Amino acid sequence: MADEILCAIEEGIATITMNRPEKRNAMNSALLDGLVNNFKELETNTDVRVIVIRGEGKAFCSGLDLRELSARQQAADAEMGVVEILQLVEESRHPTIAMVQGDALAGGCELALHCDMRVVSDVARFGMPLARIGLVIPFQLCQKLVEIVGPAFTKQILLSGQPVDAKRAYEIGMVHQLVSAAELEEATYALARTIAGNAPLSLSGMKTTIHRAISLRTTIDYQDLQELSRKARVSEDAKEGVKAMLEKRTPQFRGV
Repeated sequence: MADEILCAIEEGIATITMNRPEKRNAMNSALLDGLVNNFKELETNTDVRVIVIRGEGKAFCSGLDLRELSARQQAADAEMGVVEILQLVEESRHPTIAMVQGDALAGGCELALHCDMRVVSDVARFGMPLARIGLVIPFQLCQKLVEIVGPAFTKQILLSGQPVDAKRAYEIGMVHQLVSAAELEEATYALARTIAGNAPLSLSGMKTTIHRAISLRTTIDYQDLQELSRKARVSEDAKEGVKAMLEKRTPQFRGV
């Protein structure tokens, strides 16, 4: 079996590749652990100036691996492991760029949003289809969505569960640069080289300054919201939603 995460460093640019193309780069434990390990190693690498995250194959990342999620739905940490990893990506001292060539859904959408910048192919889509499988978005991930696109578009994305195409994502501010599929790699690495050419202390200092500017969000009490998320995750509707998605059929929700 191929490594779920590949990492290469060239000219100050670290490229992290999610390497499960046959599973649309769905986040299983091995892929998530690989992201954590690579980000921790890169954090202390003084040769790295910028990190590019990309997915192998047609999809950027389709979110949590549903088969693994189904097996762990009752576990307390079924979602929080993803939250930790996304926070690690966001808090990296290195600037990060998501190179999004295809679907970025659920946790994959959040992974792109937790990067500092997003360069996106015009055939890509972003989506948070949690309502379609009976789940509630963790508070910290909802915060990030509201932070980037505002409450109105967050409601549209979360309550409809429908994907947003690349053009619309650019219009509402989810995307920094929109290019054709053929231009995506060149555009991404042009931006990465521009950033890598800047002073390292300036880059890390300005990221820290921006994070301090939005640091009050960490003081919000959300334990009651975590309980809502937990109840949804262990509900009969959530079990039915995940099962229906795996069986490629319409779920029959009952509100329990």
